[in-house]
Amino acid sequence: MGASSLSSPSAPSFFFYFTPHSLLSLPFCLSFLLCLLQPSSRSAFADQEADRIALLPGQPAVNFSQYSGYVTVNRQAGRALFYWFQEAPAGRAAAAPLVLWLNGGPGCSSVGYGASEELGAFRIRPDGKTLFLNKYAWNKVANVLFLESPAGVGFSYSNRTSDLYTAGDNRTAWDAYTFLVNWFERFPQYKYRDFYITGESYAGHYVPQLSQIVYQQNKGVEKPIINLKGFLVGNGVTDDYHDYVGTFEYWWTHGLISDETYHNLQVVCDFDSSEHPSEACVNWLNIAYVEQGNIDAYSIYTRPCNDTTTLKRNLRGRYPWMTRGYDPCTEKYSRMYYNHPDVQKALHANLTGIPYRWDTCSDIVGTYWADSPRSMLPIYRELIAAGLRVWVFSGDTDSVVPLTATRYSLDALNLSTLISWYPWYDNENVGGWSQVYKGLTYVTVLGAGHEVPLHRPRQALILFMHFLHNNPMPSLNQSAI
Repeated sequence: MGASSLSSPSAPSFFFYFTPHSLLSLPFCLSFLLCLLQPSSRSAFADQEADRIALLPGQPAVNFSQYSGYVTVNRQAGRALFYWFQEAPAGRAAAAPLVLWLNGGPGCSSVGYGASEELGAFRIRPDGKTLFLNKYAWNKVANVLFLESPAGVGFSYSNRTSDLYTAGDNRTAWDAYTFLVNWFERFPQYKYRDFYITGESYAGHYVPQLSQIVYQQNKGVEKPIINLKGFLVGNGVTDDYHDYVGTFEYWWTHGLISDETYHNLQVVCDFDSSEHPSEACVNWLNIAYVEQGNIDAYSIYTRPCNDTTTLKRNLRGRYPWMTRGYDPCTEKYSRMYYNHPDVQKALHANLTGIPYRWDTCSDIVGTYWADSPRSMLPIYRELIAAGLRVWVFSGDTDSVVPLTATRYSLDALNLSTLISWYPWYDNENVGGWSQVYKGLTYVTVLGAGHEVPLHRPRQALILFMHFLHNNPMPSLNQSAI
């Protein structure tokens, strides 16, 4: 499969999955006349109501609606993807755009990461049983849809076990597209709504690939149901060659590896595939891992999850840019919370009895990942030329997909500059830096790691709001929010 195009295994056939409901669902219809005259709309609305979350265990009161459940993407294989949809607050949802969020891995959960410790409406307390509100949740300004993808990740599943061992970019993208087509049938009020695709890390592949499919499927359609306006990628895997060059440079310039290791990584890895590196490359990557020691590679200036009490005490004095709520152990809390039977029941999850516990990432899916094109740059060029809004951002303390890697990848696009590199501000403090190219905006977030909304939630929301309005990041004398 070429990097510039995703091939469908065959002409996609979409299966619209509806669950039976009794006539007791009729009173919930928005209009009795609508129920009588439009059976398909009535069925879709009934399916929505079946997915509505009444109340999650340990959840505080909220002023928005939320839904979760399954959408079948391949009936023959029994593949179904799990979603969690958090609408904007009542009174705003009807006008707010629709945003899809994808986490990467490959093989990691958008519920466990995006929804639970980054941009979702709730955060999980250390007891693994109760939730508290995220002050800077993205559903304050948009309707946010979290998707666990591909099958085998989180609550998403396939009845064909081999699917977990053969997942790859192409099938993941087409399954996500099939999910969207069917999801819009279940939520017809969001058809034609301004729609954006967002994500981070290996979703640096998922996001542009899915965007390309939507764009290509929309060609020739006067008023497309999936009204794609653009995409946003954070700390994303983009181009293997330039990502490698920039990553090794970041490690060396930040004192994480030796001169010898830096030199040898450049010699043996630069032209390798990031998902399928050579044995020689893997050997030197292992040496680099040992040299880096016990650090959080996703946020190099914060402690790993081994002494949370000490971490919180030290952060307040040593790392003033970090919020007091930062906790590197949040994955543990997710594993506890989403494996509670009452939580799964409230989420309409695990209805088929998946033969493994919910986890933040699937080792099987990630280890056996199949096709992985070496570059997303051809897709970037295609979608920029098509006029889609394209924004890319980086937390600058991430050493896994560091800002140097992203800058080298973006430089390879050879875009002309409209606004040169400048600091952007929040409350008269530098929030990061930005550069606006013709067709693309790049933003860094000061002091943030791999998961920008986790480490810098307020600045991440500011970035997201400016993306939605396609406004450059605020200068010193401009209001950030």
